[in-house]
Amino acid sequence: MTTSTAFPHLFDSLTIGPLSLRNRTILAPMCMYSITAHDGVPGSWHQVHLGARAAGGFGMVVAEATAVSPEARISPADVGLWNDTQRDAWAPIVETIRSYGALPAVQLAHAGAKASTEPGLPGYTGASVDVEHDGWQTVSPSGINPVSGLAETRELSTEQVRQVVADFVDAARRADEAGFEAVMIHAAHGYLIHQFLSPVTNQRTDEYGGSVENRTRLLREILAEVRAVWPAEKILGLRISGSDYVEGSWSLDDSAELIAGLVDTHQARAQYGLDWVDVSSGGIGDTYQGPSGPGYQLHLAERIHRVAEATRDSERPLTVSAVGIITEPGQAQQIVLSGQADAVSIGRAALADPNWPARASVELRPNSEIPFPPQYHRAQRAL
Repeated sequence: MTTSTAFPHLFDSLTIGPLSLRNRTILAPMCMYSITAHDGVPGSWHQVHLGARAAGGFGMVVAEATAVSPEARISPADVGLWNDTQRDAWAPIVETIRSYGALPAVQLAHAGAKASTEPGLPGYTGASVDVEHDGWQTVSPSGINPVSGLAETRELSTEQVRQVVADFVDAARRADEAGFEAVMIHAAHGYLIHQFLSPVTNQRTDEYGGSVENRTRLLREILAEVRAVWPAEKILGLRISGSDYVEGSWSLDDSAELIAGLVDTHQARAQYGLDWVDVSSGGIGDTYQGPSGPGYQLHLAERIHRVAEATRDSERPLTVSAVGIITEPGQAQQIVLSGQADAVSIGRAALADPNWPARASVELRPNSEIPFPPQYHRAQRAL
């Protein structure tokens, strides 16, 4: 689908790497903390939740933060991809997403020092879960928590850091076997990879600490080694915190430098194979000090989008998506039209309305076909 203008419409198709989405709306990964995820195995909740958003018209549906090892979970109710039982449970969920026309994706994650906490449900306090109540010893770059109030965390040895890389690779391999067509590496929100990026939480003296090159080494190794096993015909993505808004921590300039280093040469693009960046913010520090309100992270995505412009003439240009209180169709459309980002990730609004893209389509293109399954065609009059 194309328009007569030189600018993309929210409901134009979008090519990311080798694959195309039916439109530029992405379901952002959001933890469900479902009790059906016993031992990291996804269940009926995940199939219904993700399938409903695919049926509602999203171009890509990204499954929630999926742990690469048991200790990588944010909470005991998180899903995982560290064993074959989990892989096999994901397979029918992936097929459900695909059957409704959306591209199935998964976010691979390690919570680091922010692991072993209460599920983020009503009554959530952010407290750590102790070993006696299904919790576990958390790990981190330097034994430093990114926020206060968490249980004591243990510094990873150099060999254990390398095992983290291997865990991401194994999880990516299982994601491929389950049928996912995109993986997103979670390097945002104060979780383990982000903890390595920030000098506030990374005070190591080995090759994974100190200089920017060393602090970004874990992420670069994960991207390179995941890309080596992740099929070339599938999408490799990354979520970053564009800025922590904490003095002396990770900044927007750091993010721009990082992304430029991953894509600015043919050698880098071949080594890391990055196709897509989703730009969020925060996660280090007790109090968020950045802007707030609708689209509060757009300036971060726009800066990274300018970095991505250097790849536009390459065979696989870098795609940038924006996220953060994007709730209104006109707002989402303006983000794409203005060139702030190539796509929008919808989170909370999609929790409230699984059919957000279909409703947006009616508002923005009232005479066009709604991205609904044919069984829902009578809904058009209700939107």
